[in-house]
Amino acid sequence: MSIVDRHPLYFLRGREDWRDPWPAYSRLRDEAPLHRATHDDGSDYYVLSRFDDIFDAARDTETFSSAKGLTLEQDAMAMFEDQAVPIVMMDPPDHTTMRRLVSRPMTPRRVLLIEDAVRDFVDQRLDLLVENGGQGDIVEMLFKPLPSFVVAHYLGVPLSDRAMFDDWSSAIVQAAAEGTVTDAMDATLGLFEYADKLIEWRRSEPGDDLVSDLVVVGEELASPMWIVGFVFTMITGGNDTMTGLLGGAAELLTDHRDQRQILIDEPELIGSAIDEFLRLVSPVQNLARTTTRPVEMYGETIPEGVKVMLLWASGNRDEREFGPTAGELDVRREVKRILSLGYGPHHCLGASAARIQGRVAIEQLLSRFADFEVHAMAGRFAAGPFVRRYEYLPFSVKGS
Repeated sequence: MSIVDRHPLYFLRGREDWRDPWPAYSRLRDEAPLHRATHDDGSDYYVLSRFDDIFDAARDTETFSSAKGLTLEQDAMAMFEDQAVPIVMMDPPDHTTMRRLVSRPMTPRRVLLIEDAVRDFVDQRLDLLVENGGQGDIVEMLFKPLPSFVVAHYLGVPLSDRAMFDDWSSAIVQAAAEGTVTDAMDATLGLFEYADKLIEWRRSEPGDDLVSDLVVVGEELASPMWIVGFVFTMITGGNDTMTGLLGGAAELLTDHRDQRQILIDEPELIGSAIDEFLRLVSPVQNLARTTTRPVEMYGETIPEGVKVMLLWASGNRDEREFGPTAGELDVRREVKRILSLGYGPHHCLGASAARIQGRVAIEQLLSRFADFEVHAMAGRFAAGPFVRRYEYLPFSVKGS
């Protein structure tokens, strides 16, 4: 199967272009599983859209490297000093070493310790909906503040800074979404400045949080600048992606009342159904890697040093992996492999935290507002070519 050169099937989406990307993804899988496109700077890049191809590339970090950034810009790493490189933009063995330092608090068992706090926070935010007559923008009321609350908890941001942290985190995510990485420079510098202060504070007053843990191991293993890079990763990787998952899940539950009823009747299924929501929503739709050698695929050669876009969202709906109902919601589906949280060395550190947020949010929504609906056509998608998320999504309860 040959490359389709500069084919219009794939382009960097944003805002309303995110409304319905699924038919284009299906055509890519069927007609151009290895697709060459041209970036705005004139450089060629390649797109992989089938599950197996993406799965293999994600695990092969020697060939498909993250070290030159996850976007298509050739200078994607220019904004990071050597010691502030985020962990997601490292390859093994450096990535492996640094991941060990931060992985223990993010294990499923440790994450369960925050469940009560997450549930209390969700209920407090849903109380605002009750006060508002059962309607409002569910993104602003719950889906955006929840992940910010969890990220702040893990980083040890003091309660007195939480409101500021929420506003400031939103600004970082928005700046990164609306332009290239370079355009987000000012907002990122603000993040680095705050992280420096947080590190110094945790040196004198350590707590039960990730920044304190990293300060304790010493500068040989975790320099202050590396900790700053980790804070950047937590904020940019944990906020808008979770907002995207929750908004997409609410839309699916509105559109598929039969599947919603199953979860209402059997709430014990919600935990396992989160992977089905992750699969269909795919908050991170695509991210890039850079080839370290020529790669032969579909009778063609991807050159060394070229960006390759891994189209996670397409792979997650690939009929070759999930069968003829790949594009449908099935809350009883036994999902063995999904691409939504990455795979291999770069499997998402926050996977367990994402699942518990998703489970608790859906449990509370269904238990408190069984007849809720979101109005997707009135919703508004955020800018940015990597994360598909609603920035505004009207919510109401029948009869409200």
